[in-house]
Amino acid sequence: MRARALYRTRRVIEGAHGVRILVNGRECLNFCSNDYLGLAADPRLAAAAKAALDAGGTGSGAAALISGYNREHQALEEELADFLGRPRALLFSSGWAANLGVIRALAGRRDSVIADELNHASLIDGGRLSGAQYLRANHADLNAWAVALAAADGEQRLAVTDSVFSMDGDIAPLPQLAELCATRDATLMVDDAHGLGVLGPHGEGAVHAAGLGVPEVPVYVATLGKSLGCGGAFVAGSEALIEYLIQRARTWVFSTAPPPAIAAAARRALRIVREEPQHRERLLANVRRFRAGARQLGIPLSDSETPIQPLVLGQEQRALDLSQALFDRGYWVAAIRPPTVPHGTSRLRITFSAAHTAEQIDGLLEGLATGLK
Repeated sequence: MRARALYRTRRVIEGAHGVRILVNGRECLNFCSNDYLGLAADPRLAAAAKAALDAGGTGSGAAALISGYNREHQALEEELADFLGRPRALLFSSGWAANLGVIRALAGRRDSVIADELNHASLIDGGRLSGAQYLRANHADLNAWAVALAAADGEQRLAVTDSVFSMDGDIAPLPQLAELCATRDATLMVDDAHGLGVLGPHGEGAVHAAGLGVPEVPVYVATLGKSLGCGGAFVAGSEALIEYLIQRARTWVFSTAPPPAIAAAARRALRIVREEPQHRERLLANVRRFRAGARQLGIPLSDSETPIQPLVLGQEQRALDLSQALFDRGYWVAAIRPPTVPHGTSRLRITFSAAHTAEQIDGLLEGLATGLK
């Protein structure tokens, strides 16, 4: 792995995980976080968590079905369901746990799972571990999806896709996928991890932005650790779906419930998303500024209008070298290599926050242009 420039190491952050961070003892600007709205270091979230810590301590102590289900958990589920216009929501400890738990609960050996080939690893593993017939469709290729859905011969068909693809920043053709699923009597499950808080008229996510609801997308998954700046994840859908998952989603049934303080912080973050659209507006303005500057400088970005802006470099070592050159200038942009992305597509995955300033973005552009030369 070392010889092929695929070895990975961790860098240690001290203090808050905001735009300005202390990495291995060195201050730099963070351009590789999923903290899209800049809420991870927002003192209002910390205050909400602290109040919950003072009132109820640190841990939930047990799985939700035993004694771990706190009033903060219940309130967060209710507020998420209301925000998304869905009957119910169910809180999970992580996005990984949510995707594995949902897919394995809804699909088994007699069923079919149809998936976009560039889905997140948690969706891939959930499909494979379910034991269902597993069919992959070429990325965002509607013809390939139609062929895969036609080939699915399971008793139940579960179609699974990311909304915003985490390494490319592009958006799945959700309206067309929903229409295809309707023709094949397939249930559509969407992981909106990178859409919630960013897309939609009020940050409701990619599904809402596409004009779709519970009938077209019965299974909706999103995380709390990205735009909401906290941790955990949730599934939202019908009363029957949530009650079924409470009985059958093993990653929920057998996991200790998340700390109530994290749920309290997520509730505060959700209020900010609903009441302060300026964060989302500033985020998207930052993306537009970066893309315009990249065009002027001849920096070849992928086609993405989301806060995920990939610069595909190909070779692993080239991605590492450019990442290090930027770090030496005070900009942290992680190099993404296989197996996270396919061989030959190593890249810098540049991501933006509402907390970035115009000057910081312009400095990054200058560093990229110099490093590429």
